[in-house]
Amino acid sequence: MGHSAAHRQMGKARRDKIWTWRCQWSVVTIAAIALVVYNAIANVWLLHPPSCPTHTTAPPSDPPTCEPCIETVSNAALDDDPISRLDLRLGRWDGSRSYRLFDYVTVGELYPEVSSSRRVCLATQSSIERLHELLRIAAHWTGPISVAVFVAGDELRLLRAFATWLFRCRPEIYSRLTLHVTMPSERPGVHGSMPVWARDCETAPLPPGERRSDTVAWRARHPYPQNHLRNLARKNCHTPYVFLVDVDIVPSRGMAEALDKFLENTPKCPLCAFVVPTYELDRRVANFPVNKSELVRLSKRKLAIPFHRKVFIYNQYASNFSRWEASGGNESLETHVSHNVTNFELLYEPFYVAPDTVPAHDERFLGYGFTRNTQPVDCDITSAARGQCVVDVILRFRWMEERTVSMCWVMSGVGK
Repeated sequence: MGHSAAHRQMGKARRDKIWTWRCQWSVVTIAAIALVVYNAIANVWLLHPPSCPTHTTAPPSDPPTCEPCIETVSNAALDDDPISRLDLRLGRWDGSRSYRLFDYVTVGELYPEVSSSRRVCLATQSSIERLHELLRIAAHWTGPISVAVFVAGDELRLLRAFATWLFRCRPEIYSRLTLHVTMPSERPGVHGSMPVWARDCETAPLPPGERRSDTVAWRARHPYPQNHLRNLARKNCHTPYVFLVDVDIVPSRGMAEALDKFLENTPKCPLCAFVVPTYELDRRVANFPVNKSELVRLSKRKLAIPFHRKVFIYNQYASNFSRWEASGGNESLETHVSHNVTNFELLYEPFYVAPDTVPAHDERFLGYGFTRNTQPVDCDITSAARGQCVVDVILRFRWMEERTVSMCWVMSGVGK
């Protein structure tokens, strides 16, 4: 009996232990299942994006047509400061690594088109203090214009301002020209902030006193690289012929069209240069002479004289202006060849129209004076070596400050 009671008691204890174990595992299992379900619900709730309120908007209207307003787009809405993007580290060096040259720092939107439709590109060079003279050239010359500008230090910001002023206030000029820059390695340009007149069409551009005194002092001590600038302006023309002038030389009205017609009807002569007679007008002359007859009358009254006759007579002496004036302007009104230049001299510095295959200007010569005469010498030697040595002439002017003006009469040798 005692043994049986003990056996039953042990069996009951075992069953109680198993029951307790099962209850514990049931609780653990239920807790695990509950945790899994909770995580699943939480993930679904967190990953489900909340509903966004919808806003009803009117359907976009058709864009307005710009056909009637193409010509009236506000310049203020366009990029009017292209030179601000000029990377001063990327200019190409000249042969002596003294200057950095930057091509096409700004290009008018019509410059490529005008260059492809015209025969002559006017190329010129200037410093900042004379750049305002460009406005007088552009008022008379309707073809493409390539301008090389020398800037040092803070003069770059003034060039930027001038380009912006042209863009906003003289779009008819800006659209057909391109600007190039030459900077000295010793004093490269700095952008700086533009003056207020850059966007004020009521104010004349480039007023005096804008440059810093140290820039003015530096410029006074260093030569002006005229021939670098002449080559830079020339080589960025894209017409069959180039008319290279100084920035104070003003062409006569209609000269671009007259030259186009003349060159179209003239037999091709790759080794010919058509010299343009250049005169200086007295400041008492109020109006620009409209034809050769009027110019000859001014010359007889000593109100117009050949370019540099008082300063250095040999500068234009070989053009033989006396022979050019002898006709009195009674010949054809069409631009034509007057005569050949036969008495070429070493110091001759004519202004002429020619293909850009003529020799480049010698960049070893710096400063003012005698920087152009070596180029006609090279031209004469080159043409003689090829069996031709003909220099033809056309005509133009400048104001006496002497003032200079450039007329469109051609002299073969000297203009009409």
